[in-house]
Amino acid sequence: MNNHNFNGNDIPHIKLGPDTTIDELIDIYSNSGFNGRKLGEASKLYTKMIQNDATICLTISGAMTPVGFGGIFKSLIENGFVDWIITTGSNVYHEDHFAWGLPVKQGHHEVDDMILYEKNIVRIRDVFVKFYETLEAQDQIIQKVFCNSLEKPFTTAEFCNRLGKITKTRSKYPDKSFIATAYEYDVPVYISTLKDSSLALNLAIQRIQNRQYNLDFVREIIEQGAILYNSKKSGIVEIGGGVPKNTAQQTGPLLDQILRKNVGGQDYIIQITDARPDTGGLSGATLQESKSWGKVHDAHKDMVTVYADATIAFPILALYVLNKTKKRKHKKIYKKLHQYYNKLRNDVLQSI
Repeated sequence: MNNHNFNGNDIPHIKLGPDTTIDELIDIYSNSGFNGRKLGEASKLYTKMIQNDATICLTISGAMTPVGFGGIFKSLIENGFVDWIITTGSNVYHEDHFAWGLPVKQGHHEVDDMILYEKNIVRIRDVFVKFYETLEAQDQIIQKVFCNSLEKPFTTAEFCNRLGKITKTRSKYPDKSFIATAYEYDVPVYISTLKDSSLALNLAIQRIQNRQYNLDFVREIIEQGAILYNSKKSGIVEIGGGVPKNTAQQTGPLLDQILRKNVGGQDYIIQITDARPDTGGLSGATLQESKSWGKVHDAHKDMVTVYADATIAFPILALYVLNKTKKRKHKKIYKKLHQYYNKLRNDVLQSI
């Protein structure tokens, strides 16, 4: 890296008008500075990932679906811009409210939560859901979907595929669910923290009645590594950090450190985060640091971190690629997971 010179582009005197397009806005961001510049660079890197036919993983932390972002994820899936997903259980659980027509409303963050509790209103910052009409109703749906034991040890991709099928075929508004859309387009959705969510809580009543639920988390890890192993190019778009971020990035160390396949990690990563790197937590860890773990190919290029609130930055990034880039052919990875797994397994066994 040689950044110690005065050879950069001129900073423009920005002009905006009523006819300014999203393409022009991203160019404005790219030619400015600070995190606006990073958002512009991230948007163009996402376009590069799509045009180079990279296998793209979307990781979703935080409470993105309660504010309606599932609709954005759905659009990206439909256009072939997301090939697999790693998220939290809460994002899957709250997404289903919209498909079943359960109430989710704007509230306020300046409230007395003792009063909300008495009124059976549950708060997610400034979003309100009803305890009985929303959460209890959703719980009944989840319990009915999984009232019978999954017949064999399962992965969370299989769990979400079953939920997506039920939502797609039985819910009131299936077009309001990215989980249903993922089912339709064979996009695997993994839940990195299944037990840390209402999805798992709703299995408790069946477990008390001696029904078994056996999560095959090791097969799940191998499947995720196999997706990277079977991809010519691979990238991640990370909303926030946390466990979804690490789950996607640890595919590199799995293949290289553990299975000795010398794949080298991801080719591209975009991260939108408000976490600080100096605290040592993974959510704020720089993408350059991930090179030391073998999670990325190159610490010097094709990685962009945008330090911003994802509810502000992500829709801009998504809108840019939806306007700038033609639809891609869907990779339909869910149906190929068994094939991917066996290829990786056989190659490893041959090298032992």
